[in-house]
Amino acid sequence: MKFLILSLVLFTSSFALAAEQPEQKFASLGDFRLESGQVIKNLQLGYRTAGALNTGKSNGVLFPTWFTGTTKVLVNYVGPGKLVDSSKYFVILVDALGDGVSSSPSNSREQPRMRFPQFNIRDMVRAEHELATRYLKLSHLRAVIGISMGGMQAFQWMVSYPDFMDKVIPIVGSPQLTSYDLLLWNAELHAFETDPAWKGGDYTSPPPAGTATAADIFALAMTSPQERVQHISRRDFPQFLESNRRDLTANFDANDQVRQLQAMAADDVSAPFGGSMEKAAAAVRAKVLVVVGLRDHVVNPTPALDFARLIFAPTLELDSECGHMSFQCELDKVTQTVRRFLEE
Repeated sequence: MKFLILSLVLFTSSFALAAEQPEQKFASLGDFRLESGQVIKNLQLGYRTAGALNTGKSNGVLFPTWFTGTTKVLVNYVGPGKLVDSSKYFVILVDALGDGVSSSPSNSREQPRMRFPQFNIRDMVRAEHELATRYLKLSHLRAVIGISMGGMQAFQWMVSYPDFMDKVIPIVGSPQLTSYDLLLWNAELHAFETDPAWKGGDYTSPPPAGTATAADIFALAMTSPQERVQHISRRDFPQFLESNRRDLTANFDANDQVRQLQAMAADDVSAPFGGSMEKAAAAVRAKVLVVVGLRDHVVNPTPALDFARLIFAPTLELDSECGHMSFQCELDKVTQTVRRFLEE
C-alpha cells in the first residue's frame, strides 16, 4: 500500500511514469522532545522542494505525506496543471515521522524498532514547523495541504499554528477519529501484535500473518464493495490478494506502520482544548477548504464536515464508490477546486 493512505495497487499503477524527482533532503532537528515527554534522538526530517520562493517569501505550500507514504510518491501531485502548481508556489513536501525516510523505528540506530518513542500527529506538525522556520527560514506559508494522514496533519496545523499560513486544505482527513476509524486502526494493530513472529517488534523478517492480515483489512476498507466488485473479478481475486500483501511487505516496515497507526489512532485536535471542538475551531485563523469522501470507510467524513461547519469553511463532498480513494478517482475535480481556492 502506498497510502494516501493509499492503496499500493491503485497508486503504483496510477504513477507508473513518475515525475522527475526533486532531491531528497534532510533537516537535522537534534534531540526532539515529544508531547509525551519522550525524546527522539537526533531527529532527521526528510523533505523535498519544488518551485521557487517569490521575493516576498509568501508562496510556500507545505505538503506532508499520508500513512505509509513518502515524498517520492507525493511529488506526483506537484507541477504545472497538477494539484499544487510548482510554477506558482514553492512546494515543501515533507516525509512525516515514521515513514521510513524521516526518523523511524526502521532507520534509527539509537532507538530501533519499538524502542523508538511513540509520537502523535501534533509531534509530526511541530517537527514540520521547525523545518519551515529553522531550516527554510520561513515566517509564513501560503498554505498547508494534506491527504488522509496528511489531512489529519493539515487540521492540526490550523489549530497549532493558526497565524502561520493563509489557507489550509485537508483532503480526506479528520480533526478527530470516530469509533469506526478506531476500529479499523486497532484491527490492524492487533493483527501485528498477535502474530507470534512479531516478537514485540524484534522480528528477523516481516511478521507474515500480521502483515497479511493488516493488508487484507486495509484493502477491505479502502473502497466501497461496489467498486471492488466492479474492478476485481472473482477469477482475479487470488492475484489481487497476493499482490496487495506482497506490496505491503516490500514497501513498508511493520514497526513503522505500527507507530504511524498509533499516531492516527490518537488524532484529536480538541485534546489541548479540554476536549472542546468548539474551542479548537475558535483558534482557527486561516481560510480552510475541506475535501471529504462521503463513502469513505478509512477516514469517516463526519468530524471533518462538523468542523467545517464550526469554522464556516467551504467543503467539496465527493460521493464516489471509490471511498477513501475518491479524491484520486475525481482528481480533476479536486485539482480544479484546490487551485481556485489557492488563488483566491
